[in-house]
This record gives sequence, C-alpha cells and structure tokens, in this order.
Amino acid sequence: MKRNFLNIVMLMLALSTLTIDNAFSQGLKMPAASSKQTITQDLGISQITISYARPNVKGRKIFGGLEPYGAVWRTGANGATTLTFSGDVIINGKTIPAGTYGLFTIPNKNEWTIILNKDSKQWGAYEYKQADDVLRFTVKPEQTKSKVETFTISFPEVTATEATLAIAWENTKVTFPIQVNQDAEIMASIDEAMKGDKKPYLAAAQYYLNNNKDLDKALTWADEAVKANPALPYPYYWKAQIQLKKGDKAGAKATAELGKQAAEKAKSDEYIRLNSQIIEKAK
Repeated sequence: MKRNFLNIVMLMLALSTLTIDNAFSQGLKMPAASSKQTITQDLGISQITISYARPNVKGRKIFGGLEPYGAVWRTGANGATTLTFSGDVIINGKTIPAGTYGLFTIPNKNEWTIILNKDSKQWGAYEYKQADDVLRFTVKPEQTKSKVETFTISFPEVTATEATLAIAWENTKVTFPIQVNQDAEIMASIDEAMKGDKKPYLAAAQYYLNNNKDLDKALTWADEAVKANPALPYPYYWKAQIQLKKGDKAGAKATAELGKQAAEKAKSDEYIRLNSQIIEKAK
C-alpha cells in the first residue's frame, strides 16, 4: 500500500515537472544553433528553391572529422536539405522532373558524390535509402580562397539557361551546373502571345536577338515597339542592336541617335549612355 502511494506521488511530480517544462518551452525564445535559410533563384522561365540549415565551423575539423569521409551527409544541419524545381531541369545530362528532392552528398577527400533523393521530408540522413535516389554523380572538390565559417549553398553564376550551384564550408567547395532547355516552350509562348491584342513586340524581339533567332522578324517587332512608344528611349536601343547584329551600321547609328534624343528628353542617363555606345560601335 505504501509502495503504491509512493508511486502515485512520483507520477504526479513527474507530470507536474513535464507540464512546467512544456509551459516554459512554449514561451522560450532562443536562436537556433544552425540558422535556416531559404533562397529562390530564377532560371530561365522557372525557379529553383533551396531550403537548408547552416551550421558553423566553431573551430572544428569538418570534412574527415565532424563529417566523416564516405558517409551520406544531409548537406547541412537538422532536416534534410531540399531542392525544389518549378519546372524540369537537366543535371549531369539527366532530365529531372519538376518537384522537391532531398539533396544529400558523400564527401571524400578527392571526390564528392552528389545525390538527389525522392524523400525530402526526413530528419538528417538517418532514414536515407539509396533505392529512393533519383540521381547520383561525382564532382571534384576545390579548396576555397578563404575559410567559410558558416555552411553556404549559393548560385554564384546564372545565365538564361544554366545556374551553377555551389556548396562551401570550412576550406572546401564543390559546384555543379543545373540547366534548362526551355526554348521550344518560350517560342510557343511568343507565338501564342502574338495572337492576342497586346502583342509583346519588344520582349519577343529581345529574345530573338539574344538567342540568335530570325533577325528580320526581330527587327519587324522592334519597329512596332518603337512606333507604339516613340517617346521611350529603350525600344530604339534594342532596335539599333538588332540592326548592328545584321550588319546595318548606318541604320543602327540613325536609330541610336533617335534613341539618344528621346533619352535626353526623358532625362534618362542610362539610355543616353547605351545609345551613345551603339553610335560609337556603328562608326
């Protein structure tokens, strides 16, 4: 009887302590040991979003120490690092469908394995299964120019068709490209938009110019953009660029001079400079 009474008292004390701890925790405000970061990068007409936790070196040896060589790593701290693609991408020559993936890595001294895994909702890499891999490939690590205290994933170089993803921590960095092939989709979008009442003449002309498409068609569209907004300096600039690429220096110079005049009236220093540059190139 006495033992049962003591057990009841101990249970009540434990429940009381648990309730106090929970109440205290709910009101507690403390910084996370590893800060969270989510970044979104445009790539062509789609986006890449990375969400990950950022541990610090704190004087420790990281690769070959805290993160052992040859072991699957969550590529950050806490929950698995995730990569979300709003459209299809190409990585290491393989098309990866739009969606969210876990980004895991296997660091080694002379080679890293990059892994995209179907399971993006796991804690760390404790439940990682190679059978769920969507992609595996290897890259060579580089030594950073200076120490990277806080683990960092970034996009140091981005074009209309390719983004370089970089992973850096301590004195090590690895990179790999993520590519898109959206030309057919963009061309179809332009064709469809040209059927509407508000035709995107200038945007279409710019795409044709920058992607080595039909320059005659691009020039026709640029003409329409100038006619629609003769007081604006930038349609002249883009029309002059197309003329210059077609080899029509005289036409490019004349168009850029009109663009410069429009820029002076609009007090646009940027397009005074840009149209002046075309005039110089066309001499």
